[in-house]
Amino acid sequence: MTEAQPLAVVLLSGGLDSMVAAGRAKADGYRLLALTVDYNQRHRIEIDAARRIADALGVERHIVLPLDLTGFGGSALTADIAVPKDGVEEGVVPITYVPARNTIFLSLSLGWAEAAGARAMYIGVNALDYSGYPDCRPDFIAQFERLANIATKAGVEGDSFHVEAPLLHMTKADIAAEAARLGLDAGLSWSCYDPTLAGEHCGYCDSCRLRSKGFEEAGLPDPTIYAARP
Repeated sequence: MTEAQPLAVVLLSGGLDSMVAAGRAKADGYRLLALTVDYNQRHRIEIDAARRIADALGVERHIVLPLDLTGFGGSALTADIAVPKDGVEEGVVPITYVPARNTIFLSLSLGWAEAAGARAMYIGVNALDYSGYPDCRPDFIAQFERLANIATKAGVEGDSFHVEAPLLHMTKADIAAEAARLGLDAGLSWSCYDPTLAGEHCGYCDSCRLRSKGFEEAGLPDPTIYAARP
């Protein structure tokens, strides 16, 4: 890796999707700056996963930024609301949706990108096998990129930003396969919204179900330890 290579800011939650997005950024030839937001989420165990992934990918700098969203609430991940365990319901935005989370996170990554001279931001959103969050859709990504280029000094001076969402049109099976293709250790990542006291994936939340489905459909071994099989 050389100084001549461009920088990218990757949003690294610690989940499988963010790990693969970061792996893609590295494969695309970027030097990596990783941003993890500690928003006091129920599944804060994923922050440890983000640190492991950042180390494995050799990022140049990893910021774990405290931003407590529990004051806002409105989500099973930030308030005392039970995490649903009955499976993904089509056409319904579940209570695990955190209000405007990806807008907030991309805004933070944009600020760091402009300050650091990075013009690419990588995010692991997915619009196929996902929980139906509105801020995971292609139109959201396109509109945020447009916003980035009218809301910043660099953007209005013609030094454009790009929001890269390489997983946007992938199934979970595609994502599991991409992790394997990139040589990433999927066991470093964390997906569960409601971890057990023993530090296991619960096996029943939407995120566990989607993760398990992805490995199964990809025909790959699932390295995840589940308290109960999805």
